[in-house]
Amino acid sequence: MLGVFSSAIVSPPEELVAAGSRTPSPKTTSTALVNRFLQANSSAVSVQVGDNAQLAYTHQNESLLRPSVSDGHDLLVRDPSLDLVGTSKLSFAVKDEIFCLFEGALDNLGSLRQQYGLAKSANEVILVIEAYKALRDRAPYPANHVVGHLSGNFAFIVFDKSTSTLFVASDQYGKVPLYWGITADGYVAFADDADLLKGACGKSLASFPQGCFYSTTIGGLRSYENPKSKITAVPAEEEEIWGATFKVEGPAVLAATE
Repeated sequence: MLGVFSSAIVSPPEELVAAGSRTPSPKTTSTALVNRFLQANSSAVSVQVGDNAQLAYTHQNESLLRPSVSDGHDLLVRDPSLDLVGTSKLSFAVKDEIFCLFEGALDNLGSLRQQYGLAKSANEVILVIEAYKALRDRAPYPANHVVGHLSGNFAFIVFDKSTSTLFVASDQYGKVPLYWGITADGYVAFADDADLLKGACGKSLASFPQGCFYSTTIGGLRSYENPKSKITAVPAEEEEIWGATFKVEGPAVLAATE
């Protein structure tokens, strides 16, 4: 999966900008990055969301479910059960102008369906959209609770077109790979393929820290196990493909159980 966002949506993280400055390396534009993804995957789909965001994913051996209407709003879902990435499922959905790419599987999907009042047919990507909507519409609803209650292996990208809000998260063990970087034209890109981003972002590249989420609403990166902990970027060694490694300081406290 791939998500690319202009500076109008998300400001490039200073740590990644600095990493690219320390060790200049070749980069390409966001357009070239998306095109490379599409060319490398014959079954890839790209979705342009307004002028400042683009999502892309592959759906090889995946069937498109019939578009349905839920509560008067269009709901488009792709069946994740037919598209496996290792042991992870990849799925995409759009509901109420909320776009979501989800990779992985939730162990507590059943109980979360009940918590959010969803049908038994609701899959992980729909659950994440509903969890995000709860965060957006039921303030004050702690952002760390949205991901803190998710149990399993996952990484997801949520973009809310109506508010131009980006929300990205990775599970606490980093079982589903997720990386982020800055392209030559200043776009922030997220992907599950490090090699894909390396060609576009050079050293302005890092592994997205496990157990963390990035929200443009709160203005940065947070640990959902311990949201008050500081997250620092440690400069990587020159031979590493990363420009920096993000680490959460202090002991982890599972916020969802507080």
